[in-house]
Amino acid sequence: MLYESDVIVLGAGAAGLFCAAQAASRGLSVQVLEHANKPGKKILMSGGGRCNFTNYYIEPSCYLSHNPHFCKSALSQYSQWDFIALVEQYGIAYHEKKLGQLFCDDKAKHIVAMLLDQCQQHGAVVRLEVPVTEVQHDGEHYQVQGGEHSYRASKLVVATGGPSIPTLGATGFGYQLAQQFGLRVYPHRAGLVPFTITDQLRSLCQALSGTSLAVNVECNDGYFDEDMLFTHRGLSGPAMLQISSYWQPGDAVRVNLLPGSDSAQELRQLQHERPRLSVRQWLAEKTTQRFAEQWLALQSVCDATTSLASLNGEQMDALAQQLHQWQVKPSGTEGYRTAEVALGGVDTDELSSKTLESKRQPGLYFIGEVVDVTGHLGGFNFQWAWSSAYACAQHL
Repeated sequence: MLYESDVIVLGAGAAGLFCAAQAASRGLSVQVLEHANKPGKKILMSGGGRCNFTNYYIEPSCYLSHNPHFCKSALSQYSQWDFIALVEQYGIAYHEKKLGQLFCDDKAKHIVAMLLDQCQQHGAVVRLEVPVTEVQHDGEHYQVQGGEHSYRASKLVVATGGPSIPTLGATGFGYQLAQQFGLRVYPHRAGLVPFTITDQLRSLCQALSGTSLAVNVECNDGYFDEDMLFTHRGLSGPAMLQISSYWQPGDAVRVNLLPGSDSAQELRQLQHERPRLSVRQWLAEKTTQRFAEQWLALQSVCDATTSLASLNGEQMDALAQQLHQWQVKPSGTEGYRTAEVALGGVDTDELSSKTLESKRQPGLYFIGEVVDVTGHLGGFNFQWAWSSAYACAQHL
């Protein structure tokens, strides 16, 4: 059977559903094709099941792309305040967790229900369990083969996401489709993902598994003040997820374990005020007992039981440097299995920043994660989904 419409949207995730609803609200007939058995799977598991749906502090500088200016147009066409207004219109209670991150008070299912209601309200049809096997263009229409049925429309929107978290059905299908129609695609890799450690620090990570510290981390152009979590496999937590998007294999990550303090100066002062205090006791007061014991055991500057009175200036400076400039060289990341996003994707030079339409293939649009625009942790990627979807829908 052949189903015809003005627009076909591939993917019933955040970008796909929102684009479909917005396009349908303009009077277009829209059908959404989703290969999974339910819509919005990634929304449902995001934010620990509460969906970090946007951030108060959306800025273009919070996005990584080979063209850092590309995201500006879409973000200005539909801002975080616009989406927040929609959430409030539906009476969905939310709160700011920290750093502008907005989460549902209850379950993420309310966001999915809102998007589906918007689709239903405006007449967009969402079809589930449609495995797309072929897409063709006859010069006027796009014909999509999905299972036993065919779907035809003059406009095709690709909102298939990236390959992050494959257990939810994520694939690189959108990249393949872009290449089929001659668009350049940047190599993709896992982003916002925990690091794995295989060198001598592995035993430290295992011994400290579950321990969290407030740190700042730096690698290449990335710099973040967030929490770091030790795991059995390596390092995780918001700080490491954030910096992973800037890390390349072979790079070292600089970690300041005691941000906001001058340890060398503090040690000199405490040497007079509390000379009997041991180095371990001092570090335990700044971090945790377990961290102080395990971390100092790997350092050669002094013994953990050494009193501050016994330290000389050179030792104090060396200890301070190790704490403020701890160098960690990850062996890799946990990959797409636990990655929140995929970096890379459809080259933005191939698309109009205003409409998200392909410059070389009329009627073909790419939105959301499949595009080479990746946000920081904290609601930025969802906002890119909403903004790119809206910008696309206004020009279909």
